[in-house]
Amino acid sequence: MWLNTLLLALRSIRRNLMRSFLTVLGIVIGVSAVITMVTLGNGATQAIQSQIAGLGTNLLQVRPGQRMGPGSSGGSAPSFEESDAEVIATQIGGIAAVAPEARTGSTLVANGRNWSSLVTGSTNAWLQIGNWTVASGREFTRDELRAGAAVCLIGETVRRELFGNREALGEALRVKQISCEIVGVLGAKGQGAFGNDQDDMVLVPIKTLQRRLTGNTRVNTLLVSMAEGSDAERVKASLTQLMRERRKLSATDEDNFNVLDTKQLGETLSGTTRVLTMLLGAVAAVSLLVGGIGIMNIMLVSVTERTREIGLRLAIGAQEREVLMQFLIEAVVLAAIGGLIGIVLATAASIGLSAVMDVPYVFNPGVNLMSFLFSAGIGVLFGYFPARRAARLDPIEALRHE
Repeated sequence: MWLNTLLLALRSIRRNLMRSFLTVLGIVIGVSAVITMVTLGNGATQAIQSQIAGLGTNLLQVRPGQRMGPGSSGGSAPSFEESDAEVIATQIGGIAAVAPEARTGSTLVANGRNWSSLVTGSTNAWLQIGNWTVASGREFTRDELRAGAAVCLIGETVRRELFGNREALGEALRVKQISCEIVGVLGAKGQGAFGNDQDDMVLVPIKTLQRRLTGNTRVNTLLVSMAEGSDAERVKASLTQLMRERRKLSATDEDNFNVLDTKQLGETLSGTTRVLTMLLGAVAAVSLLVGGIGIMNIMLVSVTERTREIGLRLAIGAQEREVLMQFLIEAVVLAAIGGLIGIVLATAASIGLSAVMDVPYVFNPGVNLMSFLFSAGIGVLFGYFPARRAARLDPIEALRHE
C-alpha cells in the first residue's frame, strides 16, 4: 500500500510539473537561506577565533588609561617603562613571556621605492608572544637589543612592496632619519582580527625606536603571555596589584591602566557572531513557513480538482486512511524535494560566498539534516488539513462534483 500510495503521489506531481516546481520554490528558498546563513555565520565565527588566536597565546595586553575605545583616558595616563616588563616577568608566576611595545608610523625607503607602514619597537619576546616565525634570517642578538642597533625585521607585505621578488636580507631600509639593516623576514600571517594587515610592519629593537625614531622612552603596551594551565584570573589580579604599586596608586585611586584578556575578547566576539547567526537563521526560517502555506494552498486546489477521482476511489472501496496517506505523502514528497534542492543550492552558495567574504567554509551536517527534516515536517504539518479534507469527502457528493 505504501509503495502504491507513493507512486500515485509521484504521478500526480509529474502531471503538473510547473505547478509543483512553483509550489516547492518557497521551501527551496527557505532551506537554502537558513543553511547559507548558518554556514556563513559559523565560518565568520571560526575566522574571528583564529584571528584572535593569531594575536598571541593566552595573551594579556596592558595599556594606559582606565578603558579602551572612544572617550578613553589613555592620552592623559602615564605610559609604561621598559623595566615594567622585566619586573612582571620576574615577580609574577604563571608568566611565559613579557614584551614591551611602542609604535610609530613612518615612510620606508628601500630599493628605490617607498612605502608607508607601522614601525614597532620591542624585544624577541614579542615574536614568541605573537606566534611569529622568522621565515628567513634571524632574530635580534642580545647586544643589538642592549645597544639599540640599527637593525630590523620586516613583514611579508613590506618585503613585497619594497623588494618585489628580490632577496631582502642584508639590504638597507631607511626609516625616517636612520638606515637599518634587514636581518630577518617574518613569516606571513595575513589579515588580523580587526581587518588590519598584520604583515605590513617593521620590527626594531625598542631602544632603537625610542632613541632614534620617537625621541622618548614611552612604552605604549605591555604584552604578557600566560603559561599553559595558569589561572588567568589570578595572573590578572597579581598583575593589576603589581602595576598599582609601580604606578604609586593609593587604595582610593582608580586604575590608570587597563588589562585586556584577548581570550575573553575572542569569546565575546564569537558569542556576538553566534547570536547574529541564530537571528539571521530564524529570519530565513520564516520563508519555510511561507513555503508550507504555499503547499497547503496548492494541495487544497488539488483536492478540489480531483474531487471526482477521490469519490470514485472511495466508492469502489478505498479506505479514508488510504486517501489521507496519498495526499499527505504527496505534500511530504513536495517538501522533501524542495529541501534537497535547497541543500544543493545552499552548499554552492555557501562555498561561493565564503570565498568572496574570505571566511572558511564550515560544513555542518547537523544543520543540513535538520533543515531537510524540518522541510519534510512542514509538508506533514501543512499537508494534513488538505489530506484530511480529501479523505472525509462524501463519495456520492464527490461523484456529483463538476
